[in-house]
Amino acid sequence: MLKEVEANLELIKSGQNFLGILNDIKRRPEDAAKELGISIDEINAIIKGQKPLLQELVDHAVKIWPVNARDFYIIRDDCPTGVKIMTAEESKKSSRIMERAGKPYYEYRDTAMSTTAPFRPEWIMELCYVDDNNPSNPAVQWNNGHFMHQFTYFIGEVNFYYRTQSGEKKVAVMNTGDSMYITPFTSHTFTTRKGAKQNGLILALTYGSKLTGDVQQELSALSVGLGSEFALDFSTKQNALASLLKFHRDVANLSLDELSKRTGLPKSELEDFEAGKKVPSTTDIEKIAQSMNVNVRDLMPNDKTEDKVIVRHRAEGREWYYPESTKAYRFLELASSTTLPYSKAFEVEILESQSKDLDLRAGSHQYLYNVGQTTVSFTWESDGKQYMEKINPDDSAYVKPFVRHNFRGQGKLLILRLGGKITGDSQRELSFVGKENAKRAIAETMQWFDPKGKN
Repeated sequence: MLKEVEANLELIKSGQNFLGILNDIKRRPEDAAKELGISIDEINAIIKGQKPLLQELVDHAVKIWPVNARDFYIIRDDCPTGVKIMTAEESKKSSRIMERAGKPYYEYRDTAMSTTAPFRPEWIMELCYVDDNNPSNPAVQWNNGHFMHQFTYFIGEVNFYYRTQSGEKKVAVMNTGDSMYITPFTSHTFTTRKGAKQNGLILALTYGSKLTGDVQQELSALSVGLGSEFALDFSTKQNALASLLKFHRDVANLSLDELSKRTGLPKSELEDFEAGKKVPSTTDIEKIAQSMNVNVRDLMPNDKTEDKVIVRHRAEGREWYYPESTKAYRFLELASSTTLPYSKAFEVEILESQSKDLDLRAGSHQYLYNVGQTTVSFTWESDGKQYMEKINPDDSAYVKPFVRHNFRGQGKLLILRLGGKITGDSQRELSFVGKENAKRAIAETMQWFDPKGKN
């Protein structure tokens, strides 16, 4: 029954997406029918979600319209109740051993993943033991880095090895509750320290932020050379500011003479700003932004330039209770980066509470893993219905953004929250479009004009 409901929802979403494409390229259903060589009834059935969009129609469409095949395919929603749970037993069935240099190095297991979520979380046991903390230990086998951000939570006695931007090998001695964040393409590896009572374990949550998906496809379509030009010099705050000023001036095709005229700032000073020789004041940036018809935030670099690797030992994390009225949870802040402001990681201790309030809700994709030794109760609400499941030790789950939920009992969870593609500039654009139009922006339901006319 659930699969049938999911299939019907996918047909409806596919039809809405198809109507959105027709609106974008200014095709009425009758235009599309004629150009695709099918009947108007079939086009309308696809739009209404009564009939699937066949592959041959997509193949024909991409030949005659300025669209890509991937534009016609929607993301499959595999958790219509707002939550997807993976038990420890299900995780264990996905076990596979990864060898390095001909020897077992890692045991991998899947944990809760969803087609709607931006992360790929893995349970990884370190099978390689080392007898020292030397980053150049010959037993240590390094990877080449990967095109994913990575947050890691450590369980047991694990050595974390990484290369700095200069290529220097380093090691961080990690224990249970410690965490780290690394940027894409950082070469790294993990081992268990000799003398440990059991193999070290990590929960490695890799995730794409804004660059994966459509953005990566667009960069690739432009070519490696042209696409690489979008990577500005963010090595320092001053260089980042200079690069952003130059980029926006080039986009607007403004000469330095014209910019000087509009802002009242000397041309020589503007040249120094773009060369990174001088930092403009807040007032100067406001003048430049106004002259280019952009927001001040578009010209501002990140507040600080962080390392590519951030290590956070458990004792360094800040703690607090939430919510204030019941203190049902104790949050411990784990490793994060200001470069990814919508990515938050916590170790959450669940304290016994009698409150039935669904006291947790976040506008982000959420991954959770029971890192404690006890079972906790998980209650959530979706489409007016309430659900409850038990989360046992080593179970994991995915929770959609804005789903109201709570955890009850006594236990400990690892929680990672990610903004995905929507937060940030996309959220600002949707907010500008307005709540009254948000539903149509998400799922188009009408043609862009009324054939009967509208005064």
